[in-house]
Amino acid sequence: MATLGIDLGGTNARAAVVDADGRILAAARAALQDRTPEAVTTTIAQAVRDALALAKVEVRGCGIGVAGQLLGDTGVVAVAPNLGWRNVPFGQMLASALGHPVRVVNDLTAAAWGELIAGAGRGAQDVYVVYVGSGVGSAIICRGEIVRGGSGVAGELGHIKVEPGGRRCGCGEQGCLEAYAGGRNLILQMREALESGQKTSLQELSGGDPARLNPAILERAALAGDMVARRIYDRATEYLALAVANQVTVLNPSRLILGGGVLNNAPAMRDRVRDGVARFSSRTSAAAVRVVQSELGDDSGIIGAALLATRGLPVPGPEATTP
Repeated sequence: MATLGIDLGGTNARAAVVDADGRILAAARAALQDRTPEAVTTTIAQAVRDALALAKVEVRGCGIGVAGQLLGDTGVVAVAPNLGWRNVPFGQMLASALGHPVRVVNDLTAAAWGELIAGAGRGAQDVYVVYVGSGVGSAIICRGEIVRGGSGVAGELGHIKVEPGGRRCGCGEQGCLEAYAGGRNLILQMREALESGQKTSLQELSGGDPARLNPAILERAALAGDMVARRIYDRATEYLALAVANQVTVLNPSRLILGGGVLNNAPAMRDRVRDGVARFSSRTSAAAVRVVQSELGDDSGIIGAALLATRGLPVPGPEATTP
């Protein structure tokens, strides 16, 4: 029997009916006009109805990937910076709206599981997944099981500190990797450079419209020798490469999967991360890991969420607390 998978982003929600092998049978998308939990629940419910109408099959449950920190396996979203949420009982809200049991998981956990079962992680047991999109996230799979940690937030690569007291991150802390290498923050740094009047080709490449700035433009300008772009780009790639390499040393995965909109659209940055793993990871760990690109692209999270919907996940013990 099929299950529902939902991918909740900062601007839209996607719902899909997915079979047991990870194949999408039907999908629908709905824009988020309002990011309040109640409005998002209503928007998702409409996307689900549209997907079910197309698939015309029965489903046995629902999984949803959310970019944020979750309170164990309770369905409570403790912190979701992109949505402005704190301590939202989202699983319960969505289950009431859909009439199906709902499992809420971190979006990178969902993407990692999708890749493990139906994508670039097939055949591996120890997998580390790193996605760089609007933010920076990762997920850990050890011996075929998701590593969740004591409070359910293991794998928060974007929030390791790379520059103490540095740039303010969306999580509210300072010096996080995401504040330098996440797509949203790369754009913010480019805009800051333009607003400060620094001489740079970013103005020309964006057609004079800051809204058109993106990581691909940053990479193009940096590789062409623009010093302002290079300063932003080199710092981001160095921090990212070192962070991933150090995680490879610690975790010793057999497969490292790289994905997300930034790495997919800035291939030189992805290559630098790959090179960084070879250069900076311990020799033993570097020799054991195979570095690959995600295969499922934007579908990884929605497929993984569906596949996790009815699968037992370990529940953190009573020491779990809300961040």
